Amino acid sequence: MKENISMPVQYLKSVGPKRAEAFSNIGINTIRDLLFYFPSRYLDRSTILNCVKVVQYAMNGYQGEVTIIGEVTDSELHYYNRKQIFKVKMKDSSGFFECVWFHGAKYFKDVFHTGDHFAVSGKPVLTKYGHLQIVHPDFDKLAEKESKDFLNTGKIIPFYRVKKELKESNLGDLGLRKIIGSAVANYSYLLQESLPDFLIAENNLIGIVETVQTLHNPKNYSDLDTAKHRLKFEELFYFETLVALRKQFYTSKKKGFSFQVKPGPTKKFLDSLPFELTESQLNVLSEIRKDLESDRPMNRLLQGDVGSGKTIVALISMLIVTENNFQSVLMAPTEILADQHFKNISRLVSAFGLNVELLIGGQTKLERQKILKRIEDGSADIIIGTHALIQDNVKFHKLGLTVIDEQHRFGVMQRSSLIEKGFISDVLIMTATPIPRTLTMTIYGDLDVSVIDQMPKNRKPIKTILRGENKLKEIYNFIIDKAKEGEQSFLVYPLVEESEKLELKAAQSHFEDLCNGELKELRLCLIHGRMNWRDKEKIMFDFAAKKYDVLVSTTVIEVGIDIPDANIIVINDAFRFGLSQLHQLRGRVGRGNRQSYCILITSDVHAAKINKFNYNFDYLSPEQIEKNKSLIRLNAMVKYSSGFDLSEIDLKLRGPGNIFGTQQSGLPELKYADVIEDSSLLLQTREIAFKIIGNDPLLTDSKNILIKKILEEYFLNQIQLAQTA
Repeated sequence: MKENISMPVQYLKSVGPKRAEAFSNIGINTIRDLLFYFPSRYLDRSTILNCVKVVQYAMNGYQGEVTIIGEVTDSELHYYNRKQIFKVKMKDSSGFFECVWFHGAKYFKDVFHTGDHFAVSGKPVLTKYGHLQIVHPDFDKLAEKESKDFLNTGKIIPFYRVKKELKESNLGDLGLRKIIGSAVANYSYLLQESLPDFLIAENNLIGIVETVQTLHNPKNYSDLDTAKHRLKFEELFYFETLVALRKQFYTSKKKGFSFQVKPGPTKKFLDSLPFELTESQLNVLSEIRKDLESDRPMNRLLQGDVGSGKTIVALISMLIVTENNFQSVLMAPTEILADQHFKNISRLVSAFGLNVELLIGGQTKLERQKILKRIEDGSADIIIGTHALIQDNVKFHKLGLTVIDEQHRFGVMQRSSLIEKGFISDVLIMTATPIPRTLTMTIYGDLDVSVIDQMPKNRKPIKTILRGENKLKEIYNFIIDKAKEGEQSFLVYPLVEESEKLELKAAQSHFEDLCNGELKELRLCLIHGRMNWRDKEKIMFDFAAKKYDVLVSTTVIEVGIDIPDANIIVINDAFRFGLSQLHQLRGRVGRGNRQSYCILITSDVHAAKINKFNYNFDYLSPEQIEKNKSLIRLNAMVKYSSGFDLSEIDLKLRGPGNIFGTQQSGLPELKYADVIEDSSLLLQTREIAFKIIGNDPLLTDSKNILIKKILEEYFLNQIQLAQTA
């Protein structure tokens, strides 16, 4: 067999069929795959301490983590109160130390052998006898030569993530390092360049062979940074090229409709509204109007905080389309939200002779058939529904505008299925989850973006308060007092039933307790996700009609419910919720002109910590951020009312993939780059990618042929999605 990097890893020395299967289970099938399995971290000589130094640190009360390289001299198994304790005695050039494990003794006994060398990391303690001890340390096995080279020459040692599948095939740190090292030495020179020469030269990058070799075996940290930069540049460049292609595919389709905006009907509708549009809403409408008048299909993202008035802007856009004898469709993520849109829009357009239809999964067969007929024959002007709209049997007469609400809840294939039902319909995508600029440039980089950044007039900012559970009685009294003034409240709980594992209050059981206890003098109702949409709807409309004072709920109320007299929301076990979810829940109140309150409840100890906590990201290490996420979230909720401010914090806490997973966007997951840390590189690669696609959309220019080849070889699925989205 001719040697090439497409060969199965099975043919590498020390691999064989069994280990090849283990590699395959973690996505490594070929030698090329192995070459791109990069170290998760590196052993840095500057961070290594010897025993004497660590003892000095421990004597001075140091409680941080240290790393020592040592040789195993002995190990022993102790029994204390029927528990096994495993001790490993080690030495370095300056003295002796111990590693101790109180759990997993059987496993560690088979790992540590006399004469083996390890880099161990953990918090040092001094025993009452003055012995240096590290309890439950992290460790990496080193070859004796590696240990000597490292200490004598300052060599950087790479460490790879040894996943359980590899461990089960009897492959550890040292073995994996040897296999990858051999593959790099013997095969990396066969790698084909994946960026055109002009991009490498213009952006001062190193070649792919040098990049891979350096990442596996860096001579110094400067070279390592250079190699990482090349990898990140390439990843972001192809990511942004896909975004540019998606935009190009959409704008280069057949011409869309050029709608005539008739000022008379629009003015008549605006005059019928019981409120005035904000300046921000009017600005966005102006942007949408230009899109509708153009023969280029609109592809616009409308961002607006909770309660900012996106739906009314979308409705005015739909009215413009219906005035041109075209249909409009609005797709919502839940049946209860679709139903609310249907009732509100029907009420607002009732005087204009328009036929509004609702299509959702919970309707009878006969009812659906009648609605489908009206959609197909054109007697339905505005159609509102859920994912039921994308089914094959839904045929539109003349679809001109597609509006998608809370778009991040739909996958790219669901969106495209609806969009393709129209003959190049204009598309307006709405979200109440503000998106940081860096994400807008990546996942939504193919869309034109409009932002409603003003709240309706006379809206008072919601007061957000953090309280411990010991204040619940006072809060219930506050709810009772407000109920006497005609105000209503939401009480939100994370779960429907008791969970022994999480030990949280459940909505069902707590509802019963409240009815018989603190809130027995009020009228309470319960809503949760396990109810069907008709039951939810009845409760919601009864609540809106003020038949109840308090609605006890799970997060089913997160999106879409609009109750003007509900001015208090109490979120129990608030630390269990994500920041975006908390902000969405807060948006359920403050819809009227009275003062509204969002009360976040957590344990007394937790509340005390949060009130003292300073979460300035400039002063927190990644470890501190990870450890204090719930403190940061709740502190931020109290400090900020703007969803855009919160979205930036959420992005730092959760990462882009976790806020809007790329599985929703149809774009590849970023493995090497970080859109926050590498935002300047993202801007650079975006500009380059959009310029290339703008000048050569089919990538037929000889200098761009390699770009086209890489896209077809590694990103074919994403290109196909881009052509449908």
